[in-house]
This record gives sequence, C-alpha cells and structure tokens, in this order.
Amino acid sequence: MSVREIAAEIVAREGGFANDPDDPGGATKYGVTLGTLRRLKLDLTGDGSVGIGDVRALSREQAIGIFIRHYFEAPRISWLPDCLHATMFDMYVNAGSNAVRILQQLLREMGYRVAADGIIGPQTAGASAEAAAIDAEALCNAYGVARRNYYFRLADRRPASRKYARTRAGGKGGWITRAEEFISPDYHLSRQAFQQRIAAWD
Repeated sequence: MSVREIAAEIVAREGGFANDPDDPGGATKYGVTLGTLRRLKLDLTGDGSVGIGDVRALSREQAIGIFIRHYFEAPRISWLPDCLHATMFDMYVNAGSNAVRILQQLLREMGYRVAADGIIGPQTAGASAEAAAIDAEALCNAYGVARRNYYFRLADRRPASRKYARTRAGGKGGWITRAEEFISPDYHLSRQAFQQRIAAWD
C-alpha cells in the first residue's frame, strides 16, 4: 500500500468535522485539528486568521497532503520497516510523537539500546530493522498491542476519554478497534477480556 493510500484511509477513518468538548484536540476535520492548522499557519478562508471556519473549509485532499508531509515524511516514518508504516502513520496522526515513544519503549523491552525520545533517528530505525528482520509480523503485532495499551492507560487516567475506548453499549470503542485494525485477529481482545480490562472504570 502506498503512503498516499494509507493517508486516504486515515482521512476516511477520522471522519468529517467534529468539535467534541471532551477531545483535547478541539475542533477537527478528517483528523486535522485547529491547532495543526494554526501551527502550519493555514488560513484557508483567507480572512487573516486561522479559526474553526478554516477547519470546516479543509478539503479531503488538503488533509491527505498535510498528513503525508507532516505526519509521515517529517517524523521520518519512512526510515522504519515497511511493516510499521501503516500503523505508525495512523498512530502519529492520532498521538503525535507518542507514536514513536511507544515503538521505542517496545524496542527497549526487547533489549535494544534506544532512547525513548519520540524522535526517529538512526538508532530507532536500526533497531526496528533488526527486529523486523527477525519477525516483521511479530513486531507489527507487538506494536499494535502496545498501542492498544497506551489507549487503555489514557482512559484509565482520564475518565472523559473513556468514551473513545468503550462504546455506550459497553463494547470496544474507536481507539481500541483502531489499534486492532493493524494486528492479527489472534491478538484481538475477546469481549470477556475487554470487559475485564475496563472493569475498574465502572
């Protein structure tokens, strides 16, 4: 799958305009937040300021371009093994440099000497390549599980975010299903395991 195809899938997954007061990212469209537009100084409406109107004006193609340039190329995800591209790209859009820290911490747990600094450099790229050479599928699955655990920990700490990890009906929320899209079904949580994990939230 090409980087553009991955970006288009992310845009489709993120959906249209939303301004959820419980979302720390604020107003967003296709996954691009108001904060991102302000950081990039993208005055799409041409009114001299960057506000919610610019978020609403964002096109799908503009979102795809922003993601490729600023969330794949800029953080150097291309330096990583192909098996990590889709899940890391998706996670970087969702969580910024924490996507890299999750990988780095995973590599450290596997015995590689890398700094968990959220920056992809030669150390992280080299360790990832070594791990992928041993078993690329295992690396991707391990990252996906670590990513899912990251979401659970966020929801543990911030009750307002639990609606992103658990549906109103009590099933897996968007965060969890999103992480599991990139891992083997063998590592998906069963309904019982999911309920056990979130039992303390009730």
